[in-house]
Amino acid sequence: MSSRECGPAAVLFDMDGTLVDTEDLWWDACVEVADGLGSPLGEADREALFGLSVEDAALHITAALDTTGAPGARAVEALLTDAFTDRLENGVTTLPGAVALLEALCTAGIPAGLVSASPRPVVDLVLETVGEHRFRLSVAAGDSVRNKPAPDPYLAAAARLGVDPAACVAVEDSPTGVASARSAGCAVIMVGSSGASAG
Repeated sequence: MSSRECGPAAVLFDMDGTLVDTEDLWWDACVEVADGLGSPLGEADREALFGLSVEDAALHITAALDTTGAPGARAVEALLTDAFTDRLENGVTTLPGAVALLEALCTAGIPAGLVSASPRPVVDLVLETVGEHRFRLSVAAGDSVRNKPAPDPYLAAAARLGVDPAACVAVEDSPTGVASARSAGCAVIMVGSSGASAG
């Protein structure tokens, strides 16, 4: 029996904090946006923002604002995306072993997918560093009806690959991402992480 027959149908990777070290960049983007809106963030916010999608991070930030004249969550999403993208344009660092694992999966004939809660512009920037050719597909915020922690992103990735989610392994670093993958039926490997991430 080949290694392909023994292995998973696909390995689906979270991005921020799993493949690339972008967590501090994400936190800095959140701090910049919140400061600009007159609602500084503290360490408790850092923990709360860990693994949240941009949509949910925007809701967290707007919840602390005086609603009089405050921008809506959609406007804050755009500010967060712009602030995060600005930082990513200076380059990102892949986490140790990430590229080697992707190469090993390719050699074994096991497709890899990227399943991120980050917006498409952010995902595309990161793919320039990690190598888009290493993934059979990528799913970003907006590519499925609901974002993490709903199962939709992982279900969408499995459907596009033509595989059963239950035959896939997801690699995640946050409770939000783990909840998404598990509710889709994937087996989950959780890797260690710290800080805040867009997922």
